[in-house]
Amino acid sequence: MEGQTRAQGSQELLEWLGLKLIPGVGSVTFARLLAVFGTPGAALGAPLKALEAIPRLRPQVARAVHRRAWEVDPQQQLKALQAMGAGVLTLHDPAYPPLLAGVYAPPPVLFVLGDLSPCLAGGVAVVGSRAMSPYGRRLAGELGRDLARQGVSLVSGLARGVDAAAHRGALEAKGHTVGVLGCGLDVAYPREHKDLIAQMAAQGAVISEFPLGTQPAPAHFPVRNRVISGLSRAVVVVEAGLKSGSLITARHALEQGREVFAVPGPVGSATSAGSNQLIKEGARLLTSSRDLFEPGALPPGPGPGTPRPADPGEPSPAEAELLKHIGPEPLHIDQIGRASGLGPGELATFLLNLVLAERVVELPGKHYVLNL
Repeated sequence: MEGQTRAQGSQELLEWLGLKLIPGVGSVTFARLLAVFGTPGAALGAPLKALEAIPRLRPQVARAVHRRAWEVDPQQQLKALQAMGAGVLTLHDPAYPPLLAGVYAPPPVLFVLGDLSPCLAGGVAVVGSRAMSPYGRRLAGELGRDLARQGVSLVSGLARGVDAAAHRGALEAKGHTVGVLGCGLDVAYPREHKDLIAQMAAQGAVISEFPLGTQPAPAHFPVRNRVISGLSRAVVVVEAGLKSGSLITARHALEQGREVFAVPGPVGSATSAGSNQLIKEGARLLTSSRDLFEPGALPPGPGPGTPRPADPGEPSPAEAELLKHIGPEPLHIDQIGRASGLGPGELATFLLNLVLAERVVELPGKHYVLNL
């Protein structure tokens, strides 16, 4: 990754980092600024009036971009990344994963520790419960090992439980695996995975869209989940409860046009209730890794990426209906769920889309408010 960072040009890279590090510049705003000005450098040097003229760009964000009011100095961030052996991929970099480039609101900047290139053809995500059963542990490890033996990169979220078991299975088989963090690359989360993270950085890759120093927070993990599915040709849910974040990953995968598999669990098992629900809703049933390698089971690898539009356009009918239940005063996600009648997985997915589209602002404690 260090060579990639140098090849991009230090000034250009600092401009990408600088725009990324300005509070309020999320993936959609970043894309909108690129669509108007062409490059991050041009956006950072734009007159305030030109920034204020961009539709739905909040005035305080326009002023922050004009003042280059980044939270962390980009030069310091780049030096710290290089000191730990990490690199930076921007959305316009030819080494940026093409499948991820084609999803809604792709991260404009990825921080990478290790070698991501074996995943450019598209990996397979294996996700599931943190409180896995012995059955889930066995299946996750087998999937990791079998994907490695087939030369397929395994993607997951480095969480406790199914994620870690799948990563370890791939590593045991000397395969490539990618861990997507919901914090900065310099933050080991959970702490007991510090050695696992180091091994993955040496044998595979650990990536994040969050700058160094970013601590894990509940709002980061749904955002992280869209990257897990975005890097993958298919997503396998091993064990998941009805409120599991794995269901959010699966719903992102469906929105992104990926194949979704689910491992069936015992009737009445809380850790498999979400997986069984996915199968009822049309996910492909998976009983062993052989199901992944049947002819036609896995979609082919990507061609050139097709980036989504910079502007999210109008909300979907379901998102528009959900917006009716969100107002100028903060509401907890449970209140919104009761008012809308949506299940936990659908609600979390639609809320994340509205946050990424900057129609809704997420506040601490899973409270949401309209972005006025």
